[in-house]
Amino acid sequence: MHDLELLDWREQVARLYLSDRDLTEFRNARDALFAAHPQSPIPPAERAAFTGLRYFPPDPAAVVEVPLRAAEGTETIDTGGPDGIVRYRRIGIAESPWGPLTLWWIEAYGGGLFLPVRDGTSGRETYGGGRYLTDTVKGTFGRGVSVLPGGGVRLDLNYAYNPSCAYDSRWACPLAPEENRVAAPIPAGELSFHS
Repeated sequence: MHDLELLDWREQVARLYLSDRDLTEFRNARDALFAAHPQSPIPPAERAAFTGLRYFPPDPAAVVEVPLRAAEGTETIDTGGPDGIVRYRRIGIAESPWGPLTLWWIEAYGGGLFLPVRDGTSGRETYGGGRYLTDTVKGTFGRGVSVLPGGGVRLDLNYAYNPSCAYDSRWACPLAPEENRVAAPIPAGELSFHS
């Protein structure tokens, strides 16, 4: 049943990301999912006391439309877990106000878009390993990263979220590679789970 629960978790995450909820409604629904679902990354012993994730206030300045320049090459990232080393292919570099951010295509069955970022808030206000703006393998479509006609992208850092390993060490996560580490603070999205 574990695999069916995981399938249900991913479906519910995808439905949430594809819904027409505004940011506040989205965050409330995400908190409810994290509190109750058996596949929640919140440790089971902490779920009864869980009252919701912590976020920066919504920030319109965290939403930008930026050009995307071509990029080449692959990178391997060791997840440190059963997935082992995962290969990612660069598909473009978003010229964001905070610095260039590489968009990755996961080189695995089915593939998926992946955009991790580690910024000036990491390790102080947000998870030290960085946050994700999208990981479509996990169903996070269309909120953090949207492709624009003409080749640019819309980035909404209000949807930056912690990887599962930020909540519980039983999870292993690929973290932001060096080229997706920017010095500028991005005070938007999810804060660290443990304050």
